[in-house]
Amino acid sequence: MSDPFAKNQATSADEAAKIIPRAEFRVFGPAIIEGVKEKMWNGRTVLFQARRMPAETYFLSAATDEANVKVRDGLLDIKTKVGETPEGYEIFQPRGKFQFPVKREDLATILSHLKVEMTLDQDTYTIDEFIAMARRQPGMAAVSVEKIRYGFTIDGIICEYAQVWLNGAMVESACCESENYAGMRTVIEGLGLAAMPNVNYLKAAKRVVGMV
Repeated sequence: MSDPFAKNQATSADEAAKIIPRAEFRVFGPAIIEGVKEKMWNGRTVLFQARRMPAETYFLSAATDEANVKVRDGLLDIKTKVGETPEGYEIFQPRGKFQFPVKREDLATILSHLKVEMTLDQDTYTIDEFIAMARRQPGMAAVSVEKIRYGFTIDGIICEYAQVWLNGAMVESACCESENYAGMRTVIEGLGLAAMPNVNYLKAAKRVVGMV
């Protein structure tokens, strides 16, 4: 069986543009995991292996919540919000993965999505240089993120619950994502999450660092 959690494999902006983006509904809060575990067998449920994800660094901008920029496994990964479903589920389009050192023109494009103006006087930038620049830049923050994710599907809808550490602070999260929005709505309601606000990683991290 193919792994539905292995997404966004494109490594160039052109390849990423061809990916059909999934809509996502994500919640954060206390005692989420136990509630999901109690209700996750309400449909045809398939479990996938739990995964401890490699440490990530998310780059936050006070100017936007619509550019998801992070570093994982030495790759600078960017997705941008392109819309919402009528239910309020967010749709992020992959924009590519960039290997460090990152070229100046690629970093300029990424900064434009973050709505950040920065003087770039080098031809390339290492990961450490970019993190240091982000931490010095007013209106930006670099946040350390670690995750243990427990993936499953219900009636073909991709779901997970997770423990997430944002700068060392642990929060619980759950998520559903799919191109099938009606199916998502049914599963979200079945998991008891429908009344909770849809909060993406950017917004959750901003709360931790006091950016909102």
